[in-house]
Amino acid sequence: MLQTGNSVFFDISTYEYLIQHFVEKGKFKKAFKACNLGMEQHPFSVEIMIEKAFLLVRKQKYLQAMELVEKAELLQPYDVEILVLKSSILSQLDQFEEAISMLEWALNMVDEKDQIYYALGMVNQDFSKYEEAIEYYKLAIENNPSNEDAMYELAYCLDLIGSLEQSLECYRKFIDQDPFSFFAWYNIGIIYFKLENIPDAINAYEYSVAINDEFSSAWFNMGNCYVSLGNYEKAIECYNKCLEHEEPTAETFTNIATCHEKLGNNDKAIEFYRKATKLDFEYPQAFFGLGKSLLLKDKAFEAIHFFNKAIKLDKENPDYWLGKAEAEERIGNYNESALAFQEASSLDPSNINIWKNWAELMASQDEPEKAADIIREALEDNTDDPELYYRVCAYLIMAGKYKEAFIYLENGLILDFEKHTILFDFFPNLETQKALYRIIEQYRK
Repeated sequence: MLQTGNSVFFDISTYEYLIQHFVEKGKFKKAFKACNLGMEQHPFSVEIMIEKAFLLVRKQKYLQAMELVEKAELLQPYDVEILVLKSSILSQLDQFEEAISMLEWALNMVDEKDQIYYALGMVNQDFSKYEEAIEYYKLAIENNPSNEDAMYELAYCLDLIGSLEQSLECYRKFIDQDPFSFFAWYNIGIIYFKLENIPDAINAYEYSVAINDEFSSAWFNMGNCYVSLGNYEKAIECYNKCLEHEEPTAETFTNIATCHEKLGNNDKAIEFYRKATKLDFEYPQAFFGLGKSLLLKDKAFEAIHFFNKAIKLDKENPDYWLGKAEAEERIGNYNESALAFQEASSLDPSNINIWKNWAELMASQDEPEKAADIIREALEDNTDDPELYYRVCAYLIMAGKYKEAFIYLENGLILDFEKHTILFDFFPNLETQKALYRIIEQYRK
């Protein structure tokens, strides 16, 4: 119709289908055009008005959305979807009291009270009134144990206020009321995982998929649980079950790739990392994983290409810079490597390995003083790490600055005497080791 310019009549359900299709595909301009055409042909269709109002909210055009919602409300004054959308818009306009008053009035006017309680929870949550939001979510679930949105938001709010145990108790009550609520079991799994009780988390997810074998989120989270236990074969099984019941995502492919990487199946890891990058060009973790796997195969040039892609997408991740630093060092680009180490250390100064690797690079280039300076910088954020004191000592000895070196040696011995053996790794010569041993023995006395 758009291509030919001819006017073709579609019924309301067809327009609804078209609008939802375009929204799912992320084609919001086309969805908006379908709304406008639909309203031209069906000017009193509440369904199309609501669809257009949702799109206006998405574009943050709240006043226009409110105008449309109020028009729909005149046609269907007690429609729950309209009332909930209106409360959401009022909330976005910072009209908290008006949103609450309107929803409290609606409680006496509609049968689907769980939706109104849920909306009251959302409004309170928007204004950081988490305790009040929690009470409304509980009421929503009491009225309708299948209200999955309320369950999710309840767990989120309880998590925000640090009441995971209370959240667990709530879900246990829901399970007592409805033992076959796969979503409740799923949320129990999430809470146990956050409490680092992995076996019970797996148990809860198993109940969830036993009730609903097609619940992909439970399979995915179960896979994450097995990863945390180091059971990568079982994790891959769970991720594959997830893929049976939903469209593949870059995250799922990346997780499978990581499991293969941990199992030493590097070719398989590369295969799945590549799948992830093809599926989503803006998922940096996949590019980083691909870079790591290629580096393991001594393909440093290729690895650098993918580390750079990951960095372009997320400049704030120290792991990506560290990967680049190691790859650049591997091919002899020492200046590029040092710059990448510097960036990584500024992003994550508490990561001792970054500083150590950077210092080792400088030492390998016959610059022990620079290596010592790097470790001294690391000590600014890690003053209680004895290994760093021994490393500064070693590099200063290499630079011939013995007096300064022994100050750091003394600090290291005070913090942890037993770790002095680190020094011997730097000086394999037996005569040097004996000389160091005599000095260290003086401090023991």
